[in-house]
Amino acid sequence: MSTFYEKYGGEQTISKVVDYFYDLVLSDETVNRFFENTDMEKQRKHQTKFISYALGGPNQYTGQSMAKVHTGMNLQPVHFDAIVRHLRDALAHFGVNESDIGDALAKVEALRDDILYK
Repeated sequence: MSTFYEKYGGEQTISKVVDYFYDLVLSDETVNRFFENTDMEKQRKHQTKFISYALGGPNQYTGQSMAKVHTGMNLQPVHFDAIVRHLRDALAHFGVNESDIGDALAKVEALRDDILYK
């Protein structure tokens, strides 16, 4: 059985999903302020590696823990939920089936406690 990563075309596809995802995020006033001082090219590359790994690809993610990265941001459930919604929309936009979207979002959901209220 292939991983989600392999099934949908590997890092090349994940990169397109991430680009589309950030287009949605940056146009959403609920969450776009968290990225005002972010190097988005670097962020997109970093996120592509993280999501690739989370979806069964190679571990190229060298970033800090989720808790450390989000410290000081005081993210609330409304922010987390907006990000999840945009990720769902981006995955659907690229033809990922509902079952696989559910699996991917379950992995993201598992990070909720490491990200909120930091």
